[in-house]
Amino acid sequence: MNKINVVGLGNILFGDEGFGVETVRALEASGDWPEHVQFVDGGTQGLYLLDYFESCDALMVFDSIIPTEFEPKVYLYRKEELPAFIHRKMSAHQMGLSELLAVARLHGREPSEIVLIGAPPHDLGLGNGLSEPMRGHLARAVEMGSEVLREWLEQ
Repeated sequence: MNKINVVGLGNILFGDEGFGVETVRALEASGDWPEHVQFVDGGTQGLYLLDYFESCDALMVFDSIIPTEFEPKVYLYRKEELPAFIHRKMSAHQMGLSELLAVARLHGREPSEIVLIGAPPHDLGLGNGLSEPMRGHLARAVEMGSEVLREWLEQ
């Protein structure tokens, strides 16, 4: 892989909504990654993240986008497995993951490899930080992300 972007999505002010951002920070700190692996605190930037989606060969996204009715564990989806629920957004003005991927596809710049790693949120309270269950999921998400990154780096 020539260029790999690892993007964490979410709002750290709303409890488990910050899971993606916290996971990217932990993954970056977990190893000595090559220069062509870029870690991005995507927060809630929406459309401003489009270049990170279009400028890489492989894209890894972390988010707490998994629906709350799912079993509380970490999920990993590859490009062809991305579920329909990524169309859900927290607000009407937010450009979601699915829209960013669709625009990249329309531009003919969709990454050849895409992975989404996430877990269902438990607590979205203002200023609460990650809940205890999500802190537990964070370690598993970092492990899964590391495995995928190593796989991509060997290609």
